[in-house]
Amino acid sequence: MPPFLLLETICIFLFSRVPPSLPLQEVHVSRETIGKISVASKMMWCSAAVDILFLLDGSNSVGKGSFERSKHFAITVCDALDISTERVRVGAFQFSSTPHLEFPLDSFSTQQEVKAKIKRMIFKGGRTETGLALKYLLNRGFPGGRNASVPQILVIVTDGKSQGHVALPAKQLKEKGVTVFAVGVRFPRWEELHALASEPREQHVLLAEQVEDATNGLFSTLSNSAICSSTTPDCRVEAHPCERRTLEMVREFAGNAPCWRGSRRAPAVLAAHCPFYSWKRVFLAHPATCYRTTCPGPCDSQPCQNGGTCVPEGLDGYQCLCPLAFGGEANCAPKLSLECRVDLLFLLDSSAGTTLDGFLRAKAFVKQFVQAVLSEDSRARVGVATYSRELLVAVPIGEYQDVPDLVRSLDGIPFRGGPTLMGSALRQAADRGFGSATRTGQDRPRRVVVLLTESRSEDEVAGPARHARARELLLLGVGSEAVRAELEEITGSPKHVMVYSDPQDLLNQIPELQGKLCSRQRPGCRTQALDLVFMLDTSASVGPENFAQMQSFVRSCALQFEVNPDVTQVGLVVYGSQVQTAFGLDAKPTQAALLRAISQAPYLGGVGSAGTALLHIYDKVMTVQRGARPGVPKAVVVLIGGRGAEDAAVPAQKLRNNGISVLVMGVGPVLSEGLRRLAGPRDSLIHVAAYTDLRYHQDVLIEWLCGEAKRPVNLCKPSPCMNEGSCVLQNGSYRCECRDGWEGPHCENRFLRRPR
Repeated sequence: MPPFLLLETICIFLFSRVPPSLPLQEVHVSRETIGKISVASKMMWCSAAVDILFLLDGSNSVGKGSFERSKHFAITVCDALDISTERVRVGAFQFSSTPHLEFPLDSFSTQQEVKAKIKRMIFKGGRTETGLALKYLLNRGFPGGRNASVPQILVIVTDGKSQGHVALPAKQLKEKGVTVFAVGVRFPRWEELHALASEPREQHVLLAEQVEDATNGLFSTLSNSAICSSTTPDCRVEAHPCERRTLEMVREFAGNAPCWRGSRRAPAVLAAHCPFYSWKRVFLAHPATCYRTTCPGPCDSQPCQNGGTCVPEGLDGYQCLCPLAFGGEANCAPKLSLECRVDLLFLLDSSAGTTLDGFLRAKAFVKQFVQAVLSEDSRARVGVATYSRELLVAVPIGEYQDVPDLVRSLDGIPFRGGPTLMGSALRQAADRGFGSATRTGQDRPRRVVVLLTESRSEDEVAGPARHARARELLLLGVGSEAVRAELEEITGSPKHVMVYSDPQDLLNQIPELQGKLCSRQRPGCRTQALDLVFMLDTSASVGPENFAQMQSFVRSCALQFEVNPDVTQVGLVVYGSQVQTAFGLDAKPTQAALLRAISQAPYLGGVGSAGTALLHIYDKVMTVQRGARPGVPKAVVVLIGGRGAEDAAVPAQKLRNNGISVLVMGVGPVLSEGLRRLAGPRDSLIHVAAYTDLRYHQDVLIEWLCGEAKRPVNLCKPSPCMNEGSCVLQNGSYRCECRDGWEGPHCENRFLRRPR
């Protein structure tokens, strides 16, 4: 075979992309400490007699971009140097294939001149002959320097990829008393930097890519020899754990591949299996210790009050990010006010269930609230009562107009212990907590009870709460997570409940309480009769956590209605691997029982079918025999995650044709076509982006339900007649025409013929 057919082996190199954001050096400290290191780098000053020579790598392996960063590092260092002929002298070399003197130590006597000259340095390119540059300095010394009469500092800025030996000339320079800093640039080879640097090496090896960190490290080391010092006496040098990374090429065997080789003995091409390798770049980590200077920051004294976050600005400035209603002053100082007329009674739990610590937390909350909110022109009047076995009005409403006197009176209220009879306390607070004033209508200020507790009541609370609300009292609850459900039942709305996780979080509720005291709720439809069924998607695509979000949402919605057999009835159907009635319309006649049952509803998992669940509601939930009431508006609210709706459009329309309104709440970033068909009319669809956002759509849902509750109804839809009886409208009412063998108002009784 002709020689031109001889083929060379083909070698393929694959390089993986290097993560551009991975830092080559990382100091393991908090974000706040990183900020302090940066600030401290600008608070250093070097004014001792010293010769500092910069040796900048201008080789091709560094490149022009990294050379510019090396220059920026050198200029930043010069910002802290007291440059003059008597004190700090600065010179610069650039090295690549050969060393090149940019300017000697005695050329310039001002900081501005030195910085301008460094800025004008031009990148030369070439090989990385670090060793050659070091030998030049060994033989000729520091150009323009003062020899050994002053300290000599050599700052080498390089990538550590020398093409010659550096350890011996570096060792000889250090033996002559020169202090060597090795500052990495681009992707440095740390082992070479360690060979160049003076001892202790961890204090003399830095990274120019992180300018403020590098200058801080250099000045921190020089401060040990009194060459540099901080402008603030409280600054100190501390050791921090850090990590340095090296970029290396690693060859990996990738397998064998067919290849063809030429043969010298025969004019032929031979087929063979050749090893195939890939190359990739990896970062190797090197644990280290970094020594950095930090100075006391403006935020160390914690100047921001009331839970504000302090953000440093510059050397000694700061800004406070304040919670709502505390943003009027620089330090989040209280700046609240009550602009409405309000009589406010704080009802403090003083029972053994709350404990002495909980009682003291509640008193501290009330004291801070009145100090933050009340002023000379405030139209609010405040009273305080405690309860355990019975109610005790400790501070009658309006007794103290002077805030300091009111605060002192709070200090004298004792902890009592005893049982937690919250229901009794609510009834007594409604009857005698606001005195015997007879003002009514527009002449009477708003009356509010703020209940603070951490323990559940030992007596019934629903009745006393209704009694208090019937007397036009606004009930607000402040408590721990353990009593959230009970506070929602007492206040009648989750919006009237504030829950805290720790003592500081309790104090953070002050602005929210201030906002609730003067806000007015829009009228709802609590007294409208309604048969309401929630249908929840509990399939595997939803998951237990999202199901819990749905449960919380349904509980919150249920609190907006007067739940009893004469007003609103609520049922719940869940579907997933099967369809299950969690509870029927007539199963939970009280709000407390309803809330507990919603929390106990099962999560089913599996694959769900919304169509099957809607048919289940049609056949087995919205029927007279299962608790549905003739002549009462009926609605189904479907909470669905987007899957399993393909078969649901026809069953949904069947419900609508039977007088039952259907609203769909579709959860997910995108609504499927199946969900849109299921929803039918556009005003019967609410799109929710995520399960955590359900609460933001509650007002829209309640408004829709109130509208459905006020619509006229067809007494025969759905049919109240059982056992296939026919419903006939008659004079504003209806009657059931029963099939043979059935009788009764709703054809509910089987008719048995008596034998003759």
